[in-house]
Amino acid sequence: MQISIADIVVWFFWLLIQGALAYVVYYLFSLPLRRKERARLFLDLIEIGLRNGQNPEATVQSAAASGDRLLGIRFHMLAAWLESGLSLGAALERVPRFLPPQIVATLRVGKELGDIRKVIGACRQQLEDAVNKVFQGQHYLVAVLLIASPAWVVVFSTLMVFVLPKLKMIMQDMEIEFPAHLVWISDHPHLLIGAQVVIFGVFCLGAVLYFGGPGVAAWINKFVPGMADRIAYRVPWRRKRMQRDFSAMLGMLLDAGVPEQEAVRLAAESTANRVFNDRAEQVVAALKSGEKLTVAVQHLDDSGEFRWRLENAAFGHGRFTEALASWQEALSARAFQLEQTAAQVITSGLVVVNGMFVAALAVFAFSMLITILNSPIW
Repeated sequence: MQISIADIVVWFFWLLIQGALAYVVYYLFSLPLRRKERARLFLDLIEIGLRNGQNPEATVQSAAASGDRLLGIRFHMLAAWLESGLSLGAALERVPRFLPPQIVATLRVGKELGDIRKVIGACRQQLEDAVNKVFQGQHYLVAVLLIASPAWVVVFSTLMVFVLPKLKMIMQDMEIEFPAHLVWISDHPHLLIGAQVVIFGVFCLGAVLYFGGPGVAAWINKFVPGMADRIAYRVPWRRKRMQRDFSAMLGMLLDAGVPEQEAVRLAAESTANRVFNDRAEQVVAALKSGEKLTVAVQHLDDSGEFRWRLENAAFGHGRFTEALASWQEALSARAFQLEQTAAQVITSGLVVVNGMFVAALAVFAFSMLITILNSPIW
């Protein structure tokens, strides 16, 4: 068997396409990790600069002056805004896609405290959540490849629209009675096809939210103010992490002697979520009316555990940060558990649903073939 040059060119062309697709998949699914690494590098630079006695603005400008391309274009844009005289917080707002909103808000709290080093640890804790998103994305990638791929939608549609109607016509020409239990499937193929298209569409929407990250959330909030924040607050594991970040910031602010009302407001801003901020304003209003902080925080935690932890810290001799540390660890673990459970349930459920579609199609096709074979044709 001889292989022509045309065959080699075709195979080479297909290899290029497959390589390009593999790179696109790698690029998209590594986005959360690259965002995390960009933020981690920035925090490392800030921390090193503070150890050497430099303020964050000077550290960023000196690093950008090196011309290192690994820092990225957004880092140099941030440095340009700092050179124009803006503060770090204002410059970060001008480059919204450089750092996650939670990191920016937490650094702003550090500025209010007068020592950014106190919030560096909290920022690193928030970056660990990006790894969880990658694990979750791996589950969804399997589901997309096995269940919601466009190729399967095309194959399913072809069988339902072209192949199975032909088998039905053959049965009619042979004057064979159509199986009664298959009439509904035969008369409503668009419902099965539509269900597949809906599943694929939902995964496309999830992919956009996953790959887009904070940029997509900001775009949604631009057209429907507060929508992305309301959705994020309704997600159980996201809400647990907001409570964790809030309690960490609140503990540091209270230990630093910040007034309770201002501490609650600043701690809520570190979550970068409007819904959480609104609930924090209810806490502030309760404090203004004379309620104790340990009572007012019930607006943020329905379980009552946060209130119990604060009471122990208030009546004990320890610091708020130490008293709340174990609860923050529990919230992180619970959030990770909820996120992984949701990913497993969704992918497993879709496998079952996909199996039901395949079973319906197989029963439909083979029932007609069996009916044809069992019918006299002479």
